[in-house]
Amino acid sequence: MPVAEGMTFPFDGPEKIRSDFLETFDFDSPNQYIQTETDEFSAVCPFSGLPDYANLKIEYYPEGGKCVELKSLKYYMISFRNVGLYQEGVTKRIYDDLKKLLHTKRIRITTVYLPRGGFHTTCIEGEL
Repeated sequence: MPVAEGMTFPFDGPEKIRSDFLETFDFDSPNQYIQTETDEFSAVCPFSGLPDYANLKIEYYPEGGKCVELKSLKYYMISFRNVGLYQEGVTKRIYDDLKKLLHTKRIRITTVYLPRGGFHTTCIEGEL
């Protein structure tokens, strides 16, 4: 693996992500479209240890009879803050955790990262 030039910062591995923070509540409306969004998401580049900031959008249909509880979602998102994971991997991890939690196949996670090195990156995982 290449090494970043200049200073690097220490970071945690993906095992520090706290999916156990996630909670749900029962909700019987499988065809209701739910979207929740934040511009406060951050994780760390595993190459340099520098922060990556993103707008995160979660869209789903609660086919499994559950919705994600927002305070627990915030705690879960904060657990990414010092985790070194590439942007694409972050998006997939959130998708996998929420798909499993909500028991739905109709879920999409979109991350839109602030520019890094002149590149704008958007990652989308899942289908509605």
